[in-house]
Amino acid sequence: MIRVVFVDDHEMVRIGVSSYLSAQPDIEIVGEADNGRTGAELALKLRPDIILMDLVMKEMDGIEATRRIIDEWPEAKIIVVTSFLDDEKVYPALEAGATSYMLKTSKASDIANAVRATYSGQPVLEPEVTGKMMMKMRQKPTTDLHEELTEREMEVLLLMTEGKTNQEIANDLFIALKTVKTHVSNILSKLQVQDRTQAVIYAFKHSLVK
Repeated sequence: MIRVVFVDDHEMVRIGVSSYLSAQPDIEIVGEADNGRTGAELALKLRPDIILMDLVMKEMDGIEATRRIIDEWPEAKIIVVTSFLDDEKVYPALEAGATSYMLKTSKASDIANAVRATYSGQPVLEPEVTGKMMMKMRQKPTTDLHEELTEREMEVLLLMTEGKTNQEIANDLFIALKTVKTHVSNILSKLQVQDRTQAVIYAFKHSLVK
């Protein structure tokens, strides 16, 4: 059974989509929230298989909520379900850590299939979103590898240059040890290095240490 938390401030949307998904034999709605702040807290508490996330909400928008969830729980799988396709929503949402991006105009069956695909590790993007990402890749200039690091990953890397262990980094940043290990793994992958020592050497070589 795929456990889902649905975060959306439009009650009728939540009722409609939740009713359809709940009727599926392999999907269960385990929680709902009407704003990003409550949604992030609920997702981190319940740790569902999938989080459906609206973007424009009061108190906290879906982009910040996504960022908070991923920061604490990097393995979370978040599907954006929104009415917006503008660059100011698409790119920040995906950069924050969303796995898939769907529109509210999609059929309920398409959203259900996106839940299944994302759960299986296959991102689902609306064709318009795929087009935007392809265009951005064509226009994107050559960058240094470290420019792909998130703000949190950069923080972890700089603490690594101080010789701190994963546990010490976790204590300094007030995050879980498992989260630090995930960040370190991402850093090594993005910098295309084999171990922590090479990552530290990279940081000094590129003057990332102030």
